[in-house]
Amino acid sequence: MAKTRRTGKQTPEAPILADFRLDGRVAIVTGAGRGIGRAIALALADAGADVVVAARTRPELETVAKDIRAFGRQALVVPADVSKSAQVDALVAKTLDHFSKLDILVNNAGAYREVAVAPFPDKVLRPPAVMRDTSSRMTDEEFRVVVDTNIGGVFYGCRAVAPHMLSRRCGKIINVSSIVGTKAYKLEAAYDASKAAVNMLTRCLALEWAAYNVCVNALAPGDYNTSMTAEAWNDPKRRKAYLESIPMHREGDMRNLGSLAVYLASPASDYVTGQVIYIDGGITAS
Repeated sequence: MAKTRRTGKQTPEAPILADFRLDGRVAIVTGAGRGIGRAIALALADAGADVVVAARTRPELETVAKDIRAFGRQALVVPADVSKSAQVDALVAKTLDHFSKLDILVNNAGAYREVAVAPFPDKVLRPPAVMRDTSSRMTDEEFRVVVDTNIGGVFYGCRAVAPHMLSRRCGKIINVSSIVGTKAYKLEAAYDASKAAVNMLTRCLALEWAAYNVCVNALAPGDYNTSMTAEAWNDPKRRKAYLESIPMHREGDMRNLGSLAVYLASPASDYVTGQVIYIDGGITAS
């Protein structure tokens, strides 16, 4: 028995799980030194991809690279600050120089600041679980760090890989967004706005590049205990508030994020583009 597959060619029936394999593919993962980026990088390697890991801190990247090689895959370490367009261009150039191709880009690197845009005249409106000082305003630098990293880094990454992917007429881009791209929280104005921008950029590029078979999607995690959010999760009051706000009443599992990334990077999702997929224990459903 035969069926029409992604390429339009007739091929023998194959096990469905073969569509989730990434053998022979090359991926870049930014912010790969820890947390969500690390989990995604290892999941892609487990599925068969060679992975270029990028972040600002080399020692953490070297550790992740060692773990990737344990899967029998190649790993390339490229320190880079994604808020600098020249460094993102260099990251892609080094990838192509080393592997001669690039199939997958995961824009994961992010920055977070929890601060009031303007000082509160009193403490009445301060969220009960938030213990931050709300007597001062967000600085230009705090705003720029978040926006330049979270939306600037995604834009630079997509722009840098586009010529290669469009000319090959294939590619998978995965932008890591957040539930805050659609659900607002106090003291997170810059962060929430930057993630909303990631969602719209994802949709716009999906439309522009669909005819070239370049799929652009976003995965949007909910409340995960990462190095970026550890301070909040380690505070008993805030941890309690987090868990009560999650319909499943538990933390997210990083492996689930990795599994979703593998799906979006694999042939199994070849007809999926322009989507923001939430993986949040039901928060955005409530």
